[in-house]
Order: sequence, then C-alpha cells, then structure tokens
Amino acid sequence: MISVEEAKHIILNSTQDFGVEEIPFIKSVGRILKETIVADRDFPPFNRVSMDGIAIDFNAFQKGQREFKVEGIQPAGSPQISLQNSENCIEVMTGAVLPKNTNAVIRYEDVEIKNGVARIMINEVLDFQNIHVKGKDRKVGEILIEKNTIISAAEIGVFATVGKSTIKVAKQPKIMILSTGDELVAVNDKPEEHQIRRSNVFTLVAALEHLKIESETSHITDDKPILKQKIAQFLNDYDVLLCSGAVSKGKFDFLPEVFDELGVEKRFHRVAQRPGKPFWMGETNACKVFAFPGNPISTFVNCLAYFYPWYYKSVGVKTKEETAILTEDVTFKPNLTYFLQVKLSDKFGHTLATPIKGNGSGDLASLVNADAFVQLPKTEETVYKQGEVFGIIKYRL
Repeated sequence: MISVEEAKHIILNSTQDFGVEEIPFIKSVGRILKETIVADRDFPPFNRVSMDGIAIDFNAFQKGQREFKVEGIQPAGSPQISLQNSENCIEVMTGAVLPKNTNAVIRYEDVEIKNGVARIMINEVLDFQNIHVKGKDRKVGEILIEKNTIISAAEIGVFATVGKSTIKVAKQPKIMILSTGDELVAVNDKPEEHQIRRSNVFTLVAALEHLKIESETSHITDDKPILKQKIAQFLNDYDVLLCSGAVSKGKFDFLPEVFDELGVEKRFHRVAQRPGKPFWMGETNACKVFAFPGNPISTFVNCLAYFYPWYYKSVGVKTKEETAILTEDVTFKPNLTYFLQVKLSDKFGHTLATPIKGNGSGDLASLVNADAFVQLPKTEETVYKQGEVFGIIKYRL
C-alpha cells in the first residue's frame, strides 16, 4: 500500500500528449487552447468615441467658446470625416472613429442643440475626454491569450475580434468507462431486492463532461473470460479506461487478474486513504487504466483527486491548490489520508469547510449535501483541529 503522495507522483509522471486539433472558435468553451493568440492590430484600432455627443477642437473651448455650429455627423461604422472649421463641431456616436481635427467629446447630456448649434452646458472639458485612444488596450503583436488557457466565454470574444474563426485546442482522450457486477441494472429498469441501478458510471460520465470530454460506457457481468475479452479490445481502442468496481478482495473482483493476464503494467494497487483504498492504476503503451473501488464516493473522489490532475497535466494546464479552514474538530483514528465531505462557505474572505455527516463510502446521496472534499493528511494524530487549514477538492462552482 502506497501513500496518496506516492500515488499522485506516479500518476503525474505517466501523463500523455493527445495531440492538437483545430475546431470552430464558438465550439471551444471549456477546451484547452494550444496556440498563443496575439493582437492582429491595435486595440482599439482607431481613436474611438466612447459617448454619444459632439466632437470639438479642445483649443476652441479653452479660448472660451461655448457654442459650436454642427458641421456633420460621424456614425459608428462609417469612414472618418474631418472637422473643416475649428469653431464648429461634429455629432458623434459611441463606437465611431473620432473625426479628424477634433480631440474632445462632450456627451449629449451636457449639450443643448438648437437650430443646428450646440451649446455646451458644463464649465469643464478635458483634452481627449470620452475618447478611447488607439492602441490603449493592446498594441499590434501583443499577446492576448496565452497557450494552455482553459477557454471561457471571455476568450470567445477575443477570438472573434482578432478574426480567429478556428483555433487549435488539445485533443481530448478517447475514454471508455467500465462498470462490472451482476448486482447492477440499467437506470430505467426496476431492480430486484438484491440489485441496484448503475450510478457510478454516470457520475464519471458527468465528471468527464465537466472537462469537455465525451466518453463511452460499458457494463460487463462478473464473468472473467468475458471481462478479459472485452477489456483486451478496450485497451486497443481507447486512450484511457476508467473502471468502477471489481478491484478489491472479493471472489468476483477479477480486474487485477485480468489486467495482469493482458499485460497491463501495474503501477500500484491500494492507497493509504479513505475512502478509495483499493484503487488500482496501470498502463500499456497505448492506454492508461484507472480502476476505482466500486463504492460511489470512492469512485467519485478518486476521479477528482487523481484523474483530474492527470488530465490537466497531460494537456498542459497548471492548477492551483485551494484550501479551506475547518469549522470544527474532526476525529479520525486510522493512519490514512482522509477525504472528508464538507460544505463550503465564505466569511471575511476566507473559505470555511464544515464536515457533512455521511454513512460511509456507499452513501451516494450524501454527495448532494456537500460541495467538496477536504484532504486531511495521513498522521499519527487522531484529531484535526478547528481553525486548521487543509487542501480541498471542489466539485461545485
């Protein structure tokens, strides 16, 4: 049995590159950018009017002039026009090019226009007021978005403004999610008293969808020859095999034997943690295998604690550890790392973690009452004190 730290070290040193693909920019939210996005021109690309109003020569105002004949209109999206007489003004619209020979914009709220003459109603006007100066935000060639960024709606707008209709992103791994067990039936089936509906596999499907990874699922009964036949094919066809169940010490927990017989190199089996101790991980040249224990919370926390970091490192994303403060003492006697379900809250800028009472790793329903797992480290001590800070693994925004 190895420590959580050793298990993570092994996993993070067995990442793989899935390659790069080019996709429409509008379909890229949640994907990992694999190119650097630079400004194709200055931002803004011209001196841009930022208020509806009139544009004047600031020097005329400085000399005491307050009434300006309207010489023309500069709409947004129209070619730049010029102020012909410095004692006149041009009406301008938000987003328009600032007319030549003007250098201040006074908003309509501060102007009275009658009979083609604009009278300024305020006493102070500043040089270049209400003008978004060319290149103020970014200069041509400047980096706008760094490679390996997780794309959000904010990045979509930048792609559009620099004309990137398609972008390069990390390819997603091809993943099969496997469940085993004669006790499991389909979601829409009515289980007998000795049966339960399949749920872990769909938890994993949803966890992968959070990463924008599409996956496939398969369920195999506790029949070793069939397991071996199916898994042999999966190892050839997929980049990753995520399994739920059949890795402990039960008489029908065939997966470790099957993997060994199929030549999957075992990297570890059993981690000093609760829940999820029987976790098995191995690999072939083409496929990584994460075989989680079958209890629902064990499957879920192992996916978050191990598969997520493995995926993020594989695609080049750096993640930051999040922490929270325990709101009450926690007693835990086994000398194991403890992934404790907690409810999160904020107080004075600090994240607080309040333990949630559950009924062990089989209590699937308890997940809906929590927001995260707090990772309490393996130690000889049996009490984790209120006020201490520990790492957390969040599964809600």
